[in-house]
Amino acid sequence: MTESPAAAAPAVRRAVPQDGPALGELDRATWSTLHAVQPRPQPPYEPFFDERHLPRDILVAEVVNEAGVRGLAGYIRVVPPTPLACNAHVRQIQGLAVAGWARGRGAGRALVRAGCLAARGEGANRMTLRVLGHNAPARALYEAEGFTVEGVLRGEFFLDGRYVDDVMMGRPLAP
Repeated sequence: MTESPAAAAPAVRRAVPQDGPALGELDRATWSTLHAVQPRPQPPYEPFFDERHLPRDILVAEVVNEAGVRGLAGYIRVVPPTPLACNAHVRQIQGLAVAGWARGRGAGRALVRAGCLAARGEGANRMTLRVLGHNAPARALYEAEGFTVEGVLRGEFFLDGRYVDDVMMGRPLAP
């Protein structure tokens, strides 16, 4: 049985090791200087999961696709920003990607909300992130979800022939 794409809300779950190949493909398909400071990935591709990027740190969204089947639509990576005990109360979004076909269906918003909820469940009371200044869609999503600009590193990156700001945002995680 298939679901109506308009009626089905994104489902968010913790990643499992078997998601690795699909997440790697999604990461490569969504790569853009709008949000990436690393060079475009080239073959042979590194595995999506490694010792620094574990399934437990990733939440994935599944959305009903054009064929009416629920498919992997995006991910968010939420981790402690440092190994220091003095900021163990903080989690940081260190990656958010949504497939082109799933944009506008609530996957990004569902992932941000689920990431904040998961962080709160781990005892965090603050969420932070960094976003490129020219990434207006991501900044609008984060602002709509309660994040505010806490700092700007002007001209921090040189991408596609121009200097781009690195914007630091954060929000409290209400109990």
